[in-house]
Amino acid sequence: MKYALITGGSRGIGRAVCEVLAKNTDYGILINYNSNKKAAEETKEIVEKHGNKAEILAFDVSDKSQVEEVLNAWQEKNKEAWIEVLVNNAGITKDGLFMWMKEEDWSSVINTSLSGFYNVSQFVIQKMLRKRFGRIVNMVSVSGVKGTPGQTNYSAAKGAVIGATKALAQEVGKRNITVNAVAPGFIKSDMTAELNEKELKRNIPANRFGEAWEVAELVNFLVSKNASYINGEVININGGLYS
Repeated sequence: MKYALITGGSRGIGRAVCEVLAKNTDYGILINYNSNKKAAEETKEIVEKHGNKAEILAFDVSDKSQVEEVLNAWQEKNKEAWIEVLVNNAGITKDGLFMWMKEEDWSSVINTSLSGFYNVSQFVIQKMLRKRFGRIVNMVSVSGVKGTPGQTNYSAAKGAVIGATKALAQEVGKRNITVNAVAPGFIKSDMTAELNEKELKRNIPANRFGEAWEVAELVNFLVSKNASYINGEVININGGLYS
C-alpha cells in the first residue's frame, strides 16, 4: 500500500492536507504529531470518515534518531508499504526582534523547519529513488520568500528550505520525483489566531486571510500525476500579498 506522510498533521494546515488527500486520493495517511495527541486522534477520525486508512506517528521532526526509530519501526511492521508522498509541514514560530532573540528561539525554529526537512526527507527519499516515483511538498512561508520583520529566525528557516527544495529537485527529477514548496501568506490557523486580522488584511489584495483547505487543495494538486512537470517551484498562496 502507498502512503502519504504529513508532518505536523494534527492541526491547522497539516490537518487540512490530511483531509483533502483522504478525500481525493487512495493513499493511507500517516499523521505525524509531536505534542498534541488528542488533535492527532481527531485528524485520524476525519481521515477515516473518508474511507482511508490512517495511522498516527509521534515524533519530533528535529530529532533525527527519533525520526529514524519511529519510521523504521513503522516500515518493519509494513514491509510491503512505502511512503510515496511526503508533506514537510511541521514548523514553529518564536517571534521577536533579532537584537533580543535568544539562542534557543533561533535554534529551535531552524531545527524544526530545516533539520526537520532533512531528517524526514532523507528517510523517505531512499525508497522513492528505488521505486522511481515520489512527491515531496515543503511548507514554507511568505516570510521565507520576502522576509518578515520580527521573524528573522522563521524567515531564515523557511528561506533555507526554499533553497533546499530547488537543489533536491534537480538531484532527483530524473527518477520521476518532484520536490516543490508551497508558501502560504496569512492563513487562519492556531499559528495566526493571535494576529489582528482586521488590521493585517488591509495589506492583502484579497482583503482576507486564507483558509487551510485552500492551501491543502494546492498540495493535493502538486502530489498528483497532473503536476509531474512542476519541479523545484515555490508556489505562493497569499491573496496577492507581496513585498
